[in-house]
Amino acid sequence: MAVTHPINNDKVPWLLLVFSLPTSRASQRVEVWRKLQRYGVLALRQVQAFDDLPEQKLKQLFMEARSKDYASLLRDLKKLVALSPARRPAGRLSRLRRRFQELSAIDFFQSPLRGRVEALLARSEESDGARPASSSKSKGREYLNRVWMTRPQPGIDRVSSAWLIRRFIDPKPRFVFGDDPVDHPEAVPFDMFHAQGFGHRGEDCTFETLCKQFAIREAKVRKVAQMIHDADLGDEKFGRVEALGIDQVLNGWAKQGVADEELLQRGMDLIEGLYHGLA
Repeated sequence: MAVTHPINNDKVPWLLLVFSLPTSRASQRVEVWRKLQRYGVLALRQVQAFDDLPEQKLKQLFMEARSKDYASLLRDLKKLVALSPARRPAGRLSRLRRRFQELSAIDFFQSPLRGRVEALLARSEESDGARPASSSKSKGREYLNRVWMTRPQPGIDRVSSAWLIRRFIDPKPRFVFGDDPVDHPEAVPFDMFHAQGFGHRGEDCTFETLCKQFAIREAKVRKVAQMIHDADLGDEKFGRVEALGIDQVLNGWAKQGVADEELLQRGMDLIEGLYHGLA
């Protein structure tokens, strides 16, 4: 295997990788090529020398490769959009979104199909969140001006849930901390190891549970919910990485001994900034 690069390191427009494997190891050849494809590598076939290809031709080859990938994704998205939200397979939209993110990372020359895929993906997310609301509005009135209780040293799920409570459920909440809801019988527990209140349910984190229970379906909140889920559960269900840094910052502040009240407020401020930063 050899990697060629120019003598002038100030500018590296192209990186050429030359490798060979025994023809008898077909499975190994396929495995190596699949790994290289994930990095956006382009295979040069029937080329006598690298200098035979002008720069514009190389760019065109990369764009054609990505356009084929986007076209495949576009077909799958159209099939999904054609279904009603209730009939869409669980997790299908998340997997398609992850494919789009992976393609975008190796779309070095901005394929013209990228915008079409992105627009259709946004439409899919909007229609997926436009399901009829339940009777949660009447339930919401029961949770106004309440005391809300969670565990000490709040992490990403708890601070984001507190933000959601204050912004969409109870404009004037009071938050308290503890390990046992019995200590605050008047409080509504959230993200606690307790059957009452609101917490993880099924594959959902507490933030997602609150969104469903109170029928919060705003598009930007849905995106935040995906980010919080991936940061809290670490299962990469939605392929979102935006909240991972916030989680690390919260853990760092907790290790520094920041008081729970201050930690919660700082965390809510970070989530508020994340929310406003979304398109």
